Amino acid sequence: MRIAVSGGGTGGHIYPALALIREIQKKHTNAEFLYIGTMNGLESKLVPRENVPFKAIHITGFKRKLSFENVKTIFRFLKGVSDSKKILKDFKPDVVIGTGGYVCGPVVYAAAKLKIPTIIHEQNSVPGLTNKFLSRYVSKIAICFAEAKEYFPANKVVFTGNPRASEVIGQDGIKGRLSVGLSTTKPSVLIFGGSRGARPINEAVIQALPEFAGKSYQVLYVTGDVHYENVKKEVELVGNPENVLIKPFIHNMPEVLAGIDLVVSRAGATTLAEITSLGIPSILIPSPYVTNNHQEKNAKSLSDQGAAQVLLEKDLTGSKLTETIDRILLDEKNLKEMKLNAKKMGVPDSALKLYRLMEQLIRENQR
Repeated sequence: MRIAVSGGGTGGHIYPALALIREIQKKHTNAEFLYIGTMNGLESKLVPRENVPFKAIHITGFKRKLSFENVKTIFRFLKGVSDSKKILKDFKPDVVIGTGGYVCGPVVYAAAKLKIPTIIHEQNSVPGLTNKFLSRYVSKIAICFAEAKEYFPANKVVFTGNPRASEVIGQDGIKGRLSVGLSTTKPSVLIFGGSRGARPINEAVIQALPEFAGKSYQVLYVTGDVHYENVKKEVELVGNPENVLIKPFIHNMPEVLAGIDLVVSRAGATTLAEITSLGIPSILIPSPYVTNNHQEKNAKSLSDQGAAQVLLEKDLTGSKLTETIDRILLDEKNLKEMKLNAKKMGVPDSALKLYRLMEQLIRENQR
């Protein structure tokens, strides 16, 4: 079995792809993979670390405003299609899967034109330009939010969930807590703003530090590497309560998440897949800087089901943050209800579902 995977730019596109690869490796030890990305994206660093063969093409995304750069992008796309065809003809994959990012455009389009079975995986409730474009050409479209269905041809859509959700199941939460210095007996809140952190969340947490002191719960606060030194300087001025642990980054996030009672975060698709799979209630602060405001729509999907509380960035203050945490974490009935609602939304076997869809396409193509 030979599988070509493409996805790039952000961890939200790359981590689901790697999770799927690991799931396939469990089922087929002799499966061969090729990951096609760009040298500028995070995938050029993350994929080789997983010992997955990697090849790069040169492509850029379209600007939303009229720009001469878009003319250059069209030529880069055509060159990317040509380069992708050469790579795919050489590798001879049984299926090609695109997990998001503009690099998928030429790769998946080239595969479709070569009559190779193709799948695109849409992690968000509102798809981006690349997946909207590719939806006309691919064999199947895997989605994670029911709301995404309306943007695609209905006969191609399959609800699979996000493969990353499968990787948090079965983790040792006690071990996760101990690994970052959390008590194993106190309720725990994890606050983070994504892999790089988020300044508005950091500012609100610094404002909230005096209020966190004396609370019956503990807080694990992840600043993001780029913000850590500045945050530490700010914390020195206001004081660091004993029940607040501050880290620049968490490398064993699935394990740590398994021991958390409440998450405060952005509303990225991968994070939401992980927390719903584990049944963790959340306070979601959607990034207002993303395409089509998709994070707010992702967050609304959870809040509509009673699994999350949405706190918009424009309304975010330290007091508002602690008030919202207290309202969930210190109300046992509310916390339990939100946990059940989150769990109902989780798709813990998502990697397996996407793998089965892939297998189905390969079988159909071999008939």
